[in-house]
Amino acid sequence: MMGVLGVRRGLEWLLGVYFLSHIPVTLLIDLQALLPRELYPIELRNLQQWYAKEFKDPLLQDPPTWFKSFLLCELVFQLPFFPFATYAFFKGGCKWIRTPAIIYSVHTMTTLFPVLSTLLFENFSKASGFKGEGPKTFHERLTLVSVYVPYFLIPLTLLLFMLRSPHYKYEEKRKKK
Repeated sequence: MMGVLGVRRGLEWLLGVYFLSHIPVTLLIDLQALLPRELYPIELRNLQQWYAKEFKDPLLQDPPTWFKSFLLCELVFQLPFFPFATYAFFKGGCKWIRTPAIIYSVHTMTTLFPVLSTLLFENFSKASGFKGEGPKTFHERLTLVSVYVPYFLIPLTLLLFMLRSPHYKYEEKRKKK
């Protein structure tokens, strides 16, 4: 029994750290591709530019409209959820997080399919329409994908945890006659 509890709490802490760390990443890096540049100090703009060039991330160098739509969803739906999820998983045992966590995980994994597919299979030559410099070699593609793939794998883990953990399943309350 103690082993199962320890694994559950360990996973809850991992999820708490994930959501807590996602707040500054979203606000300070991701949303630069969506919000006006003037909102960000030069140091943060330089950090984002360094990352985009170093990892050859064309989605953040010159984001296509479809990617900006995902960033808008991150701003409007995901970012407000992150503090609640952080609290719920650090506290542990908050059954009310189950449905929002399932919605978050499915939404996030769904948006990662076109992102990962683009990074793995898109032709990033000048003729492709991408203005940013994309990865040229398979190794560069895998390096870039390795930045994004945790944002697929952790929501997948979250989804399976919410669906399979007996601790997070609601029990129907039967009315007494």
